[in-house]
Amino acid sequence: MKKIGIIFTASALSIGMFSSAASAASIVEGQPVKVVAQVAATGEVVTKEDLLKKFRSAFPGIFDFVNASDFHMSSNNYPGDETTRYHLFFSKLQNGKDIHGNIGFYGEDLEIESFNYEPVSTPDALFPAKVSKEEAKKVATDFVKKFLKDGNYKLDEDYNDYYNYSKQILTRPISYSFSFNRMKDDVAIADQSVNVTVLGNGEIVSFNGSQITKSPTFEDVKKVKDQKEALEKIKGNLTAKLQYQVNTNYETGENDVKLVYVPDVLSINAITGEWFNGKEFVAKQPTKKEYVKVTETALPAKQNGITKEEAKKAAEKLLQVKSNKIKLSIQSVEEVKNSYGQEIFSVHYMYNYGNSGSGATLEFDKKTGELLQYHNTLNSLLSELDGTKEEVTISKEEAIAQAVKYVKELVPSYLHEYAMPLEEGYQDETMGNYYITFPRIVNGVMVMGDQISLSIHKDGSLESLNVIRPQIDKWPALDKVISSKEAEDILSKALSIKMSYMKENQKKENKHYNLVYSPIFNETAFNVLEANSGKWINQYNMEVTSEVSHPTAAEELNYLIKAKVLTVSDPKTFNGDAAVSRGEAIKIMMNSLTYIYETSSYRESESIKQSYTNVDPKHASYQAIERAVEAGILKTDQKTFDVDSPITKEELAVWYIRALGLEQAAKHSNIFKNDFTDSQKIKTENAGYVILAHSLGLVKAEKNQFNPTKEVTYAELAVSSIRLAHEISNKGRDFRYGY
Repeated sequence: MKKIGIIFTASALSIGMFSSAASAASIVEGQPVKVVAQVAATGEVVTKEDLLKKFRSAFPGIFDFVNASDFHMSSNNYPGDETTRYHLFFSKLQNGKDIHGNIGFYGEDLEIESFNYEPVSTPDALFPAKVSKEEAKKVATDFVKKFLKDGNYKLDEDYNDYYNYSKQILTRPISYSFSFNRMKDDVAIADQSVNVTVLGNGEIVSFNGSQITKSPTFEDVKKVKDQKEALEKIKGNLTAKLQYQVNTNYETGENDVKLVYVPDVLSINAITGEWFNGKEFVAKQPTKKEYVKVTETALPAKQNGITKEEAKKAAEKLLQVKSNKIKLSIQSVEEVKNSYGQEIFSVHYMYNYGNSGSGATLEFDKKTGELLQYHNTLNSLLSELDGTKEEVTISKEEAIAQAVKYVKELVPSYLHEYAMPLEEGYQDETMGNYYITFPRIVNGVMVMGDQISLSIHKDGSLESLNVIRPQIDKWPALDKVISSKEAEDILSKALSIKMSYMKENQKKENKHYNLVYSPIFNETAFNVLEANSGKWINQYNMEVTSEVSHPTAAEELNYLIKAKVLTVSDPKTFNGDAAVSRGEAIKIMMNSLTYIYETSSYRESESIKQSYTNVDPKHASYQAIERAVEAGILKTDQKTFDVDSPITKEELAVWYIRALGLEQAAKHSNIFKNDFTDSQKIKTENAGYVILAHSLGLVKAEKNQFNPTKEVTYAELAVSSIRLAHEISNKGRDFRYGY
């Protein structure tokens, strides 16, 4: 029986797409096919019924509302990994709406590694959520205690829920993610954790676990060295490394560059005291390497500009295949700007074989003809089709030499700004590939977030290339940074250590866990020192937003700020009772309904549309306004849009009813009874909108007066935005992502 190979992802968005595609793959000429998969090691056949029986036994009550016939099955192997993974997934109508879910299994014992679920309706999970984070924590903890019988798990109180730091739209449910470490003798096993996600209504919607090592062995916790002794040893070898840190805001395309000091120190074995570099134990700390440029002088660019046709030919040369089983097809060549503002040619290609195909995209710099993005899918394809297994044929040193050869050939023009790899390169034991990085050096300082990364296949061929080169106009000067000695003193005072079980080399066949003391600073792994002030900052900009105050709408306002729907420059001086301008109101409204990414490359596109003459792509409200026009919320019957005048209750009512898709009903104002005492102040053509908005509780009248010309305040807009989000969610409306 032929296996259905599908790469599995756990995101809610992918679930729906995945389910539909896989369901279609399971049907031939309208007839359902009984999908089975064969376990390579034993030859046994795994059926859907086997998977369901295993899941129902391990997680009784989960997905009981889904019939066995609603599940579909697939299986896959990752390249170079003999472990077979199986997937059950469903997509069904419930109360007229789609619900999606999936379950992941691995290995001969059909171990369950994940399940994910997107429920049909979650009104109680929207803000204000029915369940608080503390209540959700108890739900997740009880779930782990009830269902995970194969070990002792403990909540990781230091776990960062990254979702809380990203932009959120108000129509999406609030969710809380928790991580639990598997424990041995009250010590966490580093690679054995599970994540549980709880919706704001208290429903478990996601579980993801780690593949458990069979028959592991552990170092004896009774033999560990004194923690104080270990801490002093680590402190004695702590140094501070000065780096440029580049954080790119992918919503705006803007780059933030800081000079920071990062700690440079290794972990140690808690029993032997040997240093641990994350891969292996060493007797001595490695000597700090000096930066060595790949080339001291600038090399000429590969070409002085290329055309679309030349980009296509270069791609064909790079992607050429000799196997008669595979045919290369260039799907498209597009001239665009990448996220760093560079003009590029993006080439999408496919390798076709039999009735299947796989493809990817590669990118060329238009000005130099140099390769910026490339991933070779050919090696894994040939291995899969031919069933051949190659032995590792090159050493790490040879892989680095190959990498240097490739960067000089493919990206020569700015190699003089990059250094030789500071590490020997990471080798993927499963695939046999070497991963090598050339860091950028500016003013003698390494740049974190600017590098050329390559993967070298075990036969020496180029597996992938990725040039991450943000366009930085001005680099912070070095003349005001604190000394490395001052930085080391600050780091030392904030240093503590944490013990956990870790594997050496992380090899699959390695089943032994060592006890390791790892350094942490300020009780977190993500803090660095700002080099000019010596103050601690979060290197991933996971900042906790300050809260504003308001007598009646503080909770709503602060949620909008946290969700990055509303931007407040100074919470202390913010006035929630101030009137909101039309430009700001449409930004808040569209940010609450859809994701908008205001990249500089989008703003500078020559083909970009402009609905109003006074709102060009550089205007702060441009993206929101264009999205509102696209969604039918704003009309373009006027040449200009008055962004600065205050938004009135009447106009906000019109926007909200259009967003709900009720405009056609609202236009029939004669069917509505206008009983407001100030009804004559409402424009005749807007009466239906106003009455509908009031009846739905979105924009309300007060003492039977609507006050249509009253200016809407930030507090009022925050409250009504949340009401609108609930109404849109209940009606199942959705606004596609905007770019």
